[in-house]
Amino acid sequence: MESLKERFLRYVAIDTQSVEDSSEQPSSSKQLDLLNLLKRELESMGVQAEVDRYGYLMARIPSNIESQTSAVGFIAHVDTSPDASGKDVKPQIIENYDLSPIPLKGVEGLALRAEEFPELLAHKGETLITTDGTTLLGADDKAGVAEIMDAVQYICSHPEFRHGEVCIAFTPDEEIGRGVDNFDTRKFGADYAYTMDGGEVGELEFENFNASSAKVLIQGRNVHPGYAKGKMLNAIRIAEEFDALLPPEQKPEYTSNYEGFLHLTSFKGTVEQAELSYIIRDHDSGKLEQKKKTLRQCADFINSRYGEQTAVLKISDQYRNMREMVEPHYHIIEKAQKAMLMAGVEPRIQPIRGGTDGANLSFKGLPCPNIFAGGLNFHGKFEWTSVENMQKASQVILNIISLFAEA
Repeated sequence: MESLKERFLRYVAIDTQSVEDSSEQPSSSKQLDLLNLLKRELESMGVQAEVDRYGYLMARIPSNIESQTSAVGFIAHVDTSPDASGKDVKPQIIENYDLSPIPLKGVEGLALRAEEFPELLAHKGETLITTDGTTLLGADDKAGVAEIMDAVQYICSHPEFRHGEVCIAFTPDEEIGRGVDNFDTRKFGADYAYTMDGGEVGELEFENFNASSAKVLIQGRNVHPGYAKGKMLNAIRIAEEFDALLPPEQKPEYTSNYEGFLHLTSFKGTVEQAELSYIIRDHDSGKLEQKKKTLRQCADFINSRYGEQTAVLKISDQYRNMREMVEPHYHIIEKAQKAMLMAGVEPRIQPIRGGTDGANLSFKGLPCPNIFAGGLNFHGKFEWTSVENMQKASQVILNIISLFAEA
């Protein structure tokens, strides 16, 4: 039987970065490399699996008990973030971590230090897996993928393990907000599900941001700079002015807990034309609407100063807070809490300061809270996880399945 660590290292070696500007699903064909590999591995364990035309891998393990129980599902995404390269990942294995700085050897002088990342202090003595500083690691969410596959391996090799119907799904394009756009919850077959896509051990989440995005197109007027007086409108400077109008305290670097934010994610342009991209987040839908209103007011101000259509604002809604859809089924939260305690993990219910496929799935009629996968510092070169974190997550999956079998 393959260890969870070996499985995880195999998966992160496969480049599955999603592509934000693509209109295809999956947005990058290389995601299918991992999805098809997972399909073959499931089939080798005796589990029927299918990858559909949208890149959704679905599999189902039939119940081995007579009593009627709810079918429970587990979901993870295979893609990695466009924020950093996922190609040629070179993991570093640090055994018996002693709290000293961990050099990320691919970049001279770069290191993971506990004084900068204090969460490391809780993992003394564990086996850590880090990047080499040149790529992200891919624990988001290949840790979740590996944990689910590890649990499936256990179930298939231990026929005495009692379980109801277990549904498995691996999805593409979560990192670009399209992970479950075409996900067929009826075909999936679960009554309830959990995404294995959280961070530190103990995290249990059933509320997330309401989310929107915005693009601001600034139209300038370019003339020869030697003759520009009174004529030129520099789109770059106007775009800078637009961003400076936004409340500085609503930048993500100044917010925490239930505080939302307006986050500038991209700025590109020339004198003639510039474009700004924002993501808008808040747990409170009313406060989200207020942030949208702020953007509109800023666009109106720019247009009043420089002329109509100087700033063209487009806002798109992305996903909603899943709390209203999950809370009426609170027993699935209680089962997850109990499953964590059985694994020696103290559960910590907290809001997600981000999104999750579980949000959109919950609004599709599949209540789907989120459970820790054990990785930290996602989306960048300081990403890391520990083998012990992943082992605990895999055990929580098995414990949840056992608890549903008792229902």
